[in-house]
Amino acid sequence: MLMIRLARFGAKKKPSYRVVVIEKDRARNGRSVEVVGYYKPQTKPATIQLDQERIAHWLKSGAKPSDTVARLLKAQPEPAPATESVN
Repeated sequence: MLMIRLARFGAKKKPSYRVVVIEKDRARNGRSVEVVGYYKPQTKPATIQLDQERIAHWLKSGAKPSDTVARLLKAQPEPAPATESVN
């Protein structure tokens, strides 16, 4: 089963996280299937960068978000769909 969860990177006491798609049974920082964003809680305000299209793709494919990633998804508003202008 695939999960969308955080993988911790960065120096001691200065964490930064990658939002990754990974097999549920793998280690936290194990080899991931795809990196779909990052989260930097040390910046003021915290920086959240998520690839909404890829996350939607993986959710449709059956991946489950962790509790923390689900909270981050709610915190970041989804981008408005692009409107095409007809000339």
